Amino acid sequence: KLCEGILNILEKDTKTSCQVACLEALRILSRDKKVLVPVTTKRNMQILMKLAKLDTVEDPLERVSEFPVIVEALKCLCNIIFNSSVAQKLSLELNLAAMLCNLLQKCKDRQLVDDIKCFDLRLLFLLSLLHTDIRAQLRQELQGVQVLTQALESSLSVRWTEEYKAAEDHDRPPLSLQETDCAIEALKALFNVTLDSWNVHSKNESHQFRYMAAILRHCLLTTGPTEEKTEELH
Repeated sequence: KLCEGILNILEKDTKTSCQVACLEALRILSRDKKVLVPVTTKRNMQILMKLAKLDTVEDPLERVSEFPVIVEALKCLCNIIFNSSVAQKLSLELNLAAMLCNLLQKCKDRQLVDDIKCFDLRLLFLLSLLHTDIRAQLRQELQGVQVLTQALESSLSVRWTEEYKAAEDHDRPPLSLQETDCAIEALKALFNVTLDSWNVHSKNESHQFRYMAAILRHCLLTTGPTEEKTEELH
């Protein structure tokens, strides 16, 4: 009942501070699988997707003031999808992966969006891990390899000297914590999406994998903010 009450409030046009507080509470509650059973419905998923700006045709990143709401809504969706097989099935029905890819591409070259990007990538990782149909959809329909590779490239701030050769800058400072986390989530999602890619048939696929290999090499030469984070990145 508490979760339902929170979602009823979130469905209304309330203040940003109220939305964030409600989403934070829901995020904590959504760690409990038993709590999720009655609230994992199409309507409730759509409420959270709307708050995460996943269903908008307008620029979802237009208002910086709404960024905390987007981040918390994505965090809630991560918990719910991780803990609920019903939510995983609804994600396919609601075309969640496509919306996440769209939001991820909107994050490109934008300021102050690292948290949004990170939890978008984490959600794509979870979907590709837990639902084989979504994994296939990402690979085949949504150009997931390209989208995720570009997200990884952006997180690592790769500069190119040749088509498949990234610049080596030994004096470059370590990645920030947010950049490292984004890169890690992108790598995890890429692993899932490319898991079944034993045969590369098309010229475009060949290009994508060579491009990705160059970025992965660059990643291995990159350091994170701490030794532990560098190890996790590698």
